[in-house]
Amino acid sequence: MEQRPSILRELFFKHVAQTSSSPLGIDIRKAEGVFLYGPDKTYIDLISGVSVSNVGHGNREVIDAVKEQVEKHAHLMVYGEMIQSPQVLHARLLASLLPEKLQMIYYVNSGSEANEAALKLAKRVTGRRELISCYNAYHGSSHGALSMMSSEDFKNSFRPLLPCVNHIEFNNPETLDRITEKTACVLIEPVQGEGGVQVPTEEFLKSLRDRCTRTGALLIFDEIQTGFGRTGKMFAFQKYGVEPDMLTLAKALGGGMPLGALAASEELMDAWRDHPPLGHITTFGGHPVSCAAALAALKILLRENWIAEVERKSKRFTDALKSHPLVKEIRAAGLLIAVDLKDCEKAKKILYLLLEEGVLTDWFLFQPTSFRIAPPLCINDQEIDMAVEAIIRALNRL
Repeated sequence: MEQRPSILRELFFKHVAQTSSSPLGIDIRKAEGVFLYGPDKTYIDLISGVSVSNVGHGNREVIDAVKEQVEKHAHLMVYGEMIQSPQVLHARLLASLLPEKLQMIYYVNSGSEANEAALKLAKRVTGRRELISCYNAYHGSSHGALSMMSSEDFKNSFRPLLPCVNHIEFNNPETLDRITEKTACVLIEPVQGEGGVQVPTEEFLKSLRDRCTRTGALLIFDEIQTGFGRTGKMFAFQKYGVEPDMLTLAKALGGGMPLGALAASEELMDAWRDHPPLGHITTFGGHPVSCAAALAALKILLRENWIAEVERKSKRFTDALKSHPLVKEIRAAGLLIAVDLKDCEKAKKILYLLLEEGVLTDWFLFQPTSFRIAPPLCINDQEIDMAVEAIIRALNRL
């Protein structure tokens, strides 16, 4: 039975735990393509659930795949024990898109879990304990993933966290000497997302790869936000020509369903089998319904021309906005775009002005002067122009 909007809002704040003092609290009844529909207002989605809905909301092929799998079976047994066709077929297709050393897939439920698995595997394989990430990186909120964050504001309330965590500076090769023979792994986003779309230099990523190879540290790319076409290639590492030893995925991986994954070599993955056995286990990882959605979404991305169009669509956004006097800088990696106003108050205020204009956008955890543009990849030129016009109206109101 459908509840009145006022009742739903009351129940939302009464029973659904909140993680901020000012949640959006928008009632969405339906989503289709790049639009979110409330009871009395429509929004164009420039967040994509934080880079989740790459194939668009309400994609009929994904919905049909979910329905078909639900009618066969849902959860059967903890991960890795049963042969489940959506999981196996998705793993085969995903592996076909990855380098030779990333042919084994370990499914989990989320990006945080994928990074937790990668950190554990790196320590198990190397026998080392030191972990390295970048300043202003975000890898998740669970204890291990949180430990890799540099922000003390986020970490202090939850200590003790993992020891032996150090940081390097993104795009600064001079800090790579912090990676030594004591380092188990370097966990890094090839494009920093919550850092405000910081795009790597070719020199930095190649120097990082060389340093990890020389010291025996494993290089882990966190492509949880950048994977599945977001930057204009299926995976961002393909854009920059540097291959990791492990790859973590989530968000767009599941086609709108919860799913994460760690990709590595068979040699590395074999370490889960002993000392101890069941070195990493998960109940719902690789859920067959989520994998069915993931398989459908991946097939769509491979069939449609959306990824090839990402750079052109990105330029349509940036060209239209870069000349506005309040826009001081635009950083873009495909359809992951940061519009920087160089003013925290203005960047905060514009999010609410954009909602009034019917545009849903977002901020960045570690770049408070910018707002995000990251729409579903299926967005068309007319929808881009509609979004740009609304953004300009909001900017003019600041």
